[in-house]
Amino acid sequence: MPLESLSLALLLWLVSVTLLAGLLQGALGFGFPFVATPLIAMVTDMRTAIIIVLLPTVATICVALFTSGPLRATLARFWMMPLYMILGAAAGTWVFVSAPDAPYTLVLALLTLFYLNLDRLGRAEWPLVRRHERAFAPLAGVTSGVFEGTANVAAPPLIVFYLSLGLTPANLVQALNICFLVGKTTQFTVLATRGGVGMGEWLETLPFVAIGVASSLIGVRIRHRIDAVTFRVWVKRALFVIALGLLGQYTWSLLA
Repeated sequence: MPLESLSLALLLWLVSVTLLAGLLQGALGFGFPFVATPLIAMVTDMRTAIIIVLLPTVATICVALFTSGPLRATLARFWMMPLYMILGAAAGTWVFVSAPDAPYTLVLALLTLFYLNLDRLGRAEWPLVRRHERAFAPLAGVTSGVFEGTANVAAPPLIVFYLSLGLTPANLVQALNICFLVGKTTQFTVLATRGGVGMGEWLETLPFVAIGVASSLIGVRIRHRIDAVTFRVWVKRALFVIALGLLGQYTWSLLA
């Protein structure tokens, strides 16, 4: 879909969605593809949406990583999480192929809402996770990968794990985006080498990369101005929105 062939209304929609997704990615440290992909797919198609969103997602992930302070400590602590996610994604993909009609999005949505309800009741603090981080890290990483392979959404289990560890906003953003960067660069490699997406199609998305980076930097400035407590509240509200989106996706699949 060359940019010059787009109507003005469609182009304005794509720009607006990219601005919104970049702003949320910068402010929260996650969320660009979750917001942008369905909104763009509404007016194009899923393949076009994935192609338009992928490079801006990678770019805003890099912004989140390199505007959150030194990476050395986070990498040393969480370098294995992407590996656990890869294992989980492989298992999740196998499960999905074996049982494609299982309600994976519903399960993830209900688990997320269950955690948020525990938090509302003041029972979401789990000192056991902090004391045994190395034991729970594989569980969180593999679970996230499984849901990436089945429901195409990996963030909620990771966020719950990192919130349980009491990470600072900067460390949480870095830990999340280390995993996201590995996943999205792998997706880009597959699409570029095996998915039939040519260089011309990727180059067409560069204006959206610039827009996403610019709005993400604005979001980063907002994040740096809020305290850790407010940031955690925003993250939990984002989890609630994600859960509602998953419930809506599941309901739509039943009606389709």
